[in-house]
Amino acid sequence: MEIKSIKKLKLFGFNNLTKTLSFNMYDICYAQTLDHRKGYIEYIDEQYNAQRLTNILTNVAEIIGANILNIASQDYDPQGASVTMLISEGKIPGESGEEFFGTESPGPIPNTVVGHLDKSHITVHTYPESHPDDGISTFRADIDVSTCGHISPLKALNYLIHSFNPDIITLDYRVRGFTRDVEGKKVFIDHKINSIQNYIPSETRNLYHMIDVNVYQENIFHTKMLLKEFDLDNYLFGITKKELMPGDKKKIKQRLKKEMAEIFHGRNIPKV
Repeated sequence: MEIKSIKKLKLFGFNNLTKTLSFNMYDICYAQTLDHRKGYIEYIDEQYNAQRLTNILTNVAEIIGANILNIASQDYDPQGASVTMLISEGKIPGESGEEFFGTESPGPIPNTVVGHLDKSHITVHTYPESHPDDGISTFRADIDVSTCGHISPLKALNYLIHSFNPDIITLDYRVRGFTRDVEGKKVFIDHKINSIQNYIPSETRNLYHMIDVNVYQENIFHTKMLLKEFDLDNYLFGITKKELMPGDKKKIKQRLKKEMAEIFHGRNIPKV
């Protein structure tokens, strides 16, 4: 595909706009017994320990073209992990690299250095937990990618979705502060954006129900995603649906869908 040439924005100094992507994902599960619930939490805690999260954030840094200055990571007892990276300006391919960021399009999956940033950070925190009495267990991960410079952290979004394959995703993107052009005029955003959805491949968008809430005049963009396909076996831990009675399958499916709907809409749904 031919990439169109984009007119560069001439600045007085360094582009110090702050662009922050908040990636909030959920994995939902039904674990029937106390042992199953403990097993699910242990499984998630191992799958997304501090070392693996560090690897994921390292790939994010490479995709957006960052040099990693410092890494702080911690696994917690009884569960959960955190990783924080301080990152700085990386090399720009060719002359500017801006041709990669001038259009709303999904970022790469491979590790490709295509960016420019400074005074920036990437963080992740995980929250595995289970319902005390109805078997529902959830895993939540919060990732923040905050950059300064020409690029948007939205170019790492495609990779993050593929790294977690979550049931529910909440995305927030905001551009803060301002930079100046050569005449001193303030610039409050340096790229066009209509929706976060434009940075997600169509084949991924087709898997989810999606809702946008955007405040364009404030450079605030919000997208929520809920997985469309529901196969009960994908949400059971320690058992399969073949082992369940028809009535139990119906109740468990209702519980799971209620949990997902409440997280997606951000409110409790009263029992009917």
